[in-house]
Amino acid sequence: MVRNFFKNETQPANAGGAFTIQRMHFQHLPYVVAIEKKSFKHPWSYSLFLSELSNKIAHYFVAFLGSRVIGYVGLWIYLREAHITTFAIHPEFRRKGYGTKLLHYALEFAKSKGCKEVLLEVRVSNQVAQALYRRFGFSEIGIRKVYYSDGEDALVMRKSL
Repeated sequence: MVRNFFKNETQPANAGGAFTIQRMHFQHLPYVVAIEKKSFKHPWSYSLFLSELSNKIAHYFVAFLGSRVIGYVGLWIYLREAHITTFAIHPEFRRKGYGTKLLHYALEFAKSKGCKEVLLEVRVSNQVAQALYRRFGFSEIGIRKVYYSDGEDALVMRKSL
């Protein structure tokens, strides 16, 4: 069961075994950065996540299983458009439906803020993530050449809400 924290986003995670989502706060960052390092060749830094928490258009959420942070998602909302900036699930918890629940939550949050579409970039080599996004109705709209620091291109995907 996914709890809705739109109204009370500072509620602590359930200490049982429930899957919950809440707004990201600075105390979550050590866990988020650890997942980031396990998930990406070129991870975001602690300071980058910290700066995003004070970004007026940014909204970041963490997923818990019991009291353990197992994933996170970030999005920027500007006018009627959302842009997913980052999304990861700890490797131990992938392919168990948690990423699907977290992405669904982020899309519903964007819709609740009046967004009409969502955009994201994903590595052209990341077929697993692309498949997840396609299941949610995202479609390819372009390529950003040499988007990542290692020179890999990004596939730009869009979904109407």
